[in-house]
Amino acid sequence: MLSPPRWLTLLLAVVGGLLTDTAFPQRSWWPMAFVGIALLVLALGRDSARWAWLVGFTWGLAFFLPHIWWANYAVGVIPWVALSVAEAAIAGLACATWVWVRRVGWVERHRIAQPVAFAIVWVTLEQLRQVWPFGGFPWGRLAFSQTDGPLLALASVAGAPLVSGAVVIVGFLLAQAVVGFRRVQVLRATTAALAGAAVVAAAGFIPLPTQDENGVLNLGAVQGNVSEPGLGAFNNAREVLNNHASGTEELAESRPEGWFDLVVWPENSSDINPRVDADAADVIDGAVDAVGAPLLFGTDSYTEDARYNDMVLWMPDEGPVFSYSKQIPAAFAEYIPMRSVARIFSSAVDLVRTDMAPGSAIAVVPVPVARLDRDVDVGTIICFEVAYDALIREAALGGAEILVVPTNNASFGYTQESTQQFAMSRLRAVEHGRATVQISTVGVSGVIGPDGSVWQDTELFTPAQLSATVPLRTTLTIADRLGDWPIIAAFALTLLGLFAGIASTIGRRRDERAGALEDAAQHAPAEADATGGASDAAGPPGAATEAGTPAKEPA
Repeated sequence: MLSPPRWLTLLLAVVGGLLTDTAFPQRSWWPMAFVGIALLVLALGRDSARWAWLVGFTWGLAFFLPHIWWANYAVGVIPWVALSVAEAAIAGLACATWVWVRRVGWVERHRIAQPVAFAIVWVTLEQLRQVWPFGGFPWGRLAFSQTDGPLLALASVAGAPLVSGAVVIVGFLLAQAVVGFRRVQVLRATTAALAGAAVVAAAGFIPLPTQDENGVLNLGAVQGNVSEPGLGAFNNAREVLNNHASGTEELAESRPEGWFDLVVWPENSSDINPRVDADAADVIDGAVDAVGAPLLFGTDSYTEDARYNDMVLWMPDEGPVFSYSKQIPAAFAEYIPMRSVARIFSSAVDLVRTDMAPGSAIAVVPVPVARLDRDVDVGTIICFEVAYDALIREAALGGAEILVVPTNNASFGYTQESTQQFAMSRLRAVEHGRATVQISTVGVSGVIGPDGSVWQDTELFTPAQLSATVPLRTTLTIADRLGDWPIIAAFALTLLGLFAGIASTIGRRRDERAGALEDAAQHAPAEADATGGASDAAGPPGAATEAGTPAKEPA
């Protein structure tokens, strides 16, 4: 690679980060992810791990600050900037790690190995963001930028890590092509460009079955809307519940009586818990009677010292029969880590009066369907949980035949948060080969086929209803069967490469020091001769010098 001046590396990083963000919704210019990564690779031409960290950090800031702008809208400047800085620091760590890894001999010698090695490092650090800090924040993984491109199909093989890795490989090959053309190495440049195009094209040939395997489900979904965007969306008690009940009555009128097998409402769609409030229970009963089908809806429940984010299954004539509690509450939104410290930076932490506790049950809700004379297992992934690999895979392995993603996007206004989340739902549909329904209080809601195609979707901040016949599927994808093994292998290879790179660098520096000492020793006699001093060739102490001074005789 080139070794550009320092100012240029930072400029390339900034432009690369900004362009990468345009690959994600709302713009969804998915090829820009390749360009953004290519610019980052070119910026990493200098052989310094410390400078590489700064380059990666700069790229990360340029990417994350606009990418999660919705955090500023929802909770303010300080949390938005702090989260962006934390995520950018991990991007910097990926770039610093890469500098060490590329010093490994076989990586350094083989150009074809470099894109793959960089992809492995990048995916490993993306995975780190999924678990750390405070339970992780996987937003902005490169895979989520590819839902309109051919690489999406790779999700069925090894999930989001493979899609992200493919983006990095294509971007790296693009950078190699640029370097080749600049050095007038046309064959090498053309080969790199064709290899990148081949990766993208080959992904498009991966089959993505969509047919039903276990019958179909007639499903309805209601987006009830709120009166105002932002944190005040739920200030009017019972408004959100009544909106969704009214929407359900309209939904019932859109289909023949008895058509629906299941109706779903979003996360927090009942702002009053009907399991403890009789009036709210009456509203839910009325909605269930209107559609004549089970209702799966979101509400909170409280204990003495915690609250839970629940999806409740409410049956006609029976009431609540099952609930799933969100397993991964959002740090600094649903619970506040280090509350006393966080309060120093923002008083908004006190808006969360009771921390949300995590549930422990698998994200599968068994729904009795009379028409099929059996229970249909519905994978129920609440809001931000859609960004986490293992939880959704656990649901698929646990028998989920479709996926439902109930979410509440009201706090994020008209920002891109909702469309980014919808892209994640599309990737999960392909990863697990399941029809997926994302249903939001305010949008974007939609019905997604098992191949990631959008069958129906809604606009933001408008009441809407969806109804669709979706296939029930039970076949596990390759990604489901592989589980965590690809990412475990990536972690192992990254650590192996890091240690090998450090060892190689230490060995080289030791050899360089030894070579320098040897070179100095070889040149020392000539320097001494030039100044009339003694040389190695002058013989042992006591011998005559070249000036003819006799050696001193022994006593």
